[in-house]
Amino acid sequence: MQLSWLFWAAVNGFAAVMLGAFGAHGLAARVTPQRLDNWHTAVQYQMFHVVALVAVAFLVRELGPLPLLRVSGRLFLAGIMLFSGSLYLLVLSEQRWLGMVTPVGGVCFLVGWALLAYVCLQQLRAS
Repeated sequence: MQLSWLFWAAVNGFAAVMLGAFGAHGLAARVTPQRLDNWHTAVQYQMFHVVALVAVAFLVRELGPLPLLRVSGRLFLAGIMLFSGSLYLLVLSEQRWLGMVTPVGGVCFLVGWALLAYVCLQQLRAS
């Protein structure tokens, strides 16, 4: 199970680096500074949550496939898709309605982190 979390971390890490390079070299002259800033925000949050997925993989290895740990990882993946994905699409398409999707991804990130903290707190109490 931890290998699947590491797989998703690697895929998203690769994508974040690739999309970051595209933003720096392919978009810089084509979009406004505000849109480029949105792109960089998407890349940053995607990469932050690659680290979270690695943490989930490590914890699954150490603690086993706890249900809340799996939900946390799934929320991190959903957050990447919804938060970062909506910002990428917003920058490329200028479809402003995509901005309504971004906060849903942010909530996924928040709940994912809260669940991760809860799992860790449970383990601390049990030891």
